Parts: sequence; C-alpha cells; structure tokens
Amino acid sequence: MITLASDFGSPYPAAMKGVLLHRTDARLVDVTHDFPRQDVRAAAFWLREVLPYFPPATHLVVVDPGVGTDRNALVLRAGDHALVGPDNGVLLPAARRLAGDEADELEAYVVDEREVDPVAPATTRHWSGGSSEHRSAKSTTFHGRDVFAPVAAAVHDVGGDELSSLACLAPSAVDVDLELPSPSVDDGRATGEVLVVDGFGNVITNVSGDVLAGYDRIAANGDVVPVGDTFGAVPVGDRLATVGSHGLVELDVNRGRGDEAFGLEAGDRVVLEPAEAAGG
Repeated sequence: MITLASDFGSPYPAAMKGVLLHRTDARLVDVTHDFPRQDVRAAAFWLREVLPYFPPATHLVVVDPGVGTDRNALVLRAGDHALVGPDNGVLLPAARRLAGDEADELEAYVVDEREVDPVAPATTRHWSGGSSEHRSAKSTTFHGRDVFAPVAAAVHDVGGDELSSLACLAPSAVDVDLELPSPSVDDGRATGEVLVVDGFGNVITNVSGDVLAGYDRIAANGDVVPVGDTFGAVPVGDRLATVGSHGLVELDVNRGRGDEAFGLEAGDRVVLEPAEAAGG
C-alpha cells in the first residue's frame, strides 16, 4: 500500500491520487490531510505515533513549506517501510521508530528531480500564437503531485530492496535533522513542553506518563489538578492530567478543551511536579 499524509486539506490530495493511479495499482490509504498548515514538527510527531501501526508500506508525506526552493526531496528506507517527502525533518521521527534497532543506519536517497516525469493531463494545453501544445512541466508549488507522487509510485513498485535501481534516486545524507525535544526530570520535577494540541484540545506534552505514577494530584505550571486514568475520572468540564494513548502526559478537560483551560499551546514550557511541592 501507499499511505498519504499532508497539510493540504482539499482538493489537492485528489491530484496526487490521480498521479499514483496512473502509475501503480497500489492500495491508497489516507493518513490525514489536516496536519496544521506548514507545521513540520506537529506532522513529524503524529507520523511517529501513527505510521508504526501500518503493515509494510510506502508513506508519501507532504508538509513542505520550502516547496520549490533548494531543499531536497528525500526517500528513506526504514525497516520494511519507505518514506517519501521533503528533506525538512518531517520524515525522521517516524523513520527512526519504524527502523527500531536499526535507526542509526537509515538508508537515505536524494531525488534527482530531473529524472522524475510528472503526469500531464491530456486536456492541459499551453496556448501560444493561436496554436496549442501539450505541457508537462513540473510545478514549483505542487511537488506533492509532480515529484513526490511519481517517486512514491516508483518506490512502491520496485520494493525497498531495489531502491538503488531507480534512476531518480542517489544515496545521500539527510540535510535537515529533526528530533522531538526531550524533557528533563529531576527529583520528581519534570520540565518539558507542549508538543501538539489535538483536535479535541488535549494538550500533549513530551513528558513520559511515568511521572504521574502514584500521584492523585499534580501541579502543572503551579496549578494543581487531579490525575485520572480516564477523562471520566473528573466531572464534565473539570481539568485533569492523564496519560494519553502515546504514553505521554496530557493536560485535558473532560468534554472540553485543555488548551483553553490551561492557557497552553504547542511549544509552551510545562513544569510538572507533585502537588505538595507547589504548595497544593
């Protein structure tokens, strides 16, 4: 299969699917096209959390604020998976998790865009002097359609073991690294930051859920809240700290928005400590 993920919304993903269907009979599966626009780090986090649940696949990822610039297009081989997308760090956290024990030996290939032939619709014509001719030039603003989709189809069809056989790929190093930040924990006090806020308003931090173990209450930036295993552990509308499905501490509201209730957004600093240490 080929999975697709982007910040495009609609209708741009349809064009990528059209290109893929011209070139491969792979099963196409949407991960999402609603990543926060141009937010490479948020997309990298969610891909790290979601892609490991897929069987071996080619993953086409387009969150690409630098489209059309000198940033490289990249293919990474990670275990039985391949990831195709821009060299801006968005692929790396997921690739490292997919590679597991071999994460330090990721195979990286840079795409020679001159070797990529985009799919030009037969009805697309360039008019000049009253005559028309077919046009198949690559767009400088839509590499998802004209570069990444053709490459993903080729990668899928040759298989991970044969990537070096593709004329459009050359072994390379990764230009832009991205590692999600790690918290510091000292004597029960964890200092971290908000990685993302999901669509429910849940504030997802980079602090391991282990720091909540054994506590009924915890102070988040000095504000004492109960610790619960479920949202329903507190009344509707109340705040709580809990451990999300990703194993990280979340600051949430039962049937409400944690970002609004805690006054937090992605990138904000978060200090978690026992309630007693904060005088609660």
